[in-house]
Amino acid sequence: MKIPEFLHLGTQAYENTYEQMRSLVKAESFQDQVWLLEHPSVFTLGTAADPSNILNPGDIPVIQTDRGGEVTFHGPGQLVIYFLLDIKSKKIGPKTLVANLQLIIQKVLQHYLIESSFIEGAPGVYVENKKIASIGLRFSKGKSYHGISINVDMNLTPFSLINPCGYAGLEVTQISDFDSKVTLEDVKSVAIKEIQTVLR
Repeated sequence: MKIPEFLHLGTQAYENTYEQMRSLVKAESFQDQVWLLEHPSVFTLGTAADPSNILNPGDIPVIQTDRGGEVTFHGPGQLVIYFLLDIKSKKIGPKTLVANLQLIIQKVLQHYLIESSFIEGAPGVYVENKKIASIGLRFSKGKSYHGISINVDMNLTPFSLINPCGYAGLEVTQISDFDSKVTLEDVKSVAIKEIQTVLR
């Protein structure tokens, strides 16, 4: 598998990124890309999301998206990685890509000596039943977009304003709870190495 191009996009408004992804997957000139970025505080709803899982959004915007999954929160200090890939030409299916992304997250966490697990029927990655990373994808005409988010060093309070991923009372955690010196840039570089290893 050809390694995709990595784009470091800094902090980007969710709406802009969402529209850019949708445009790119329709483009004739499509090329595999992996986007690494942060979003300002925002709640996003997947196609299966029940709006009642947003308990009290306050002044945080709520955006409906076309990714799979339920409601989640994005905010500063969380590493978001979007995978815009031609999975049809790579001959990998959606389930294989999801499994690969879970593996990438696990390998990143292992770098910080964090052991993680999966919960059947609840996409994402968990540490001691607390969610540390989310996965939400969309597939269109053999291409993938959206991706994963890893909680690195952020304010986790907004997660208490929703039922994360549709589960009431689901607790969340982050890498800084296990390694107080972690930085987003460090996690980003570890993630790129693991992506290059798994998606080859």
